[in-house]
Amino acid sequence: MNQPWTQRSRPDRFERRVEFDDYEATRVFLERLNDLSDRLDKFPDISFGRTYVNLTVRPEEGQVFGEAEQSFIAEIDELL
Repeated sequence: MNQPWTQRSRPDRFERRVEFDDYEATRVFLERLNDLSDRLDKFPDISFGRTYVNLTVRPEEGQVFGEAEQSFIAEIDELL
C-alpha cells in the first residue's frame, strides 16, 4: 500500500513511500520522475529497492515550503 505524504520538521520536508508490484514498475516510475525533475529543475531525495521508492521533498536552502514545492509534490502524485 502506498503511504500518503507526511510533513516533517527539523529539517522541514515532506516524505512518502511508494510501493510497486515489481521492479519494472519501479523502474518506469523512476524514469518518469527523472524526466519530471529535469523539466522542473527540482530533484527530490530518493532511495529505492526492487519494489519501493522513498521520496523526500525539501524546500530550497534557506527557503520555506511554498507553492512550487506543493506543485512538485502534486506532479509526482500524477506520475503514479
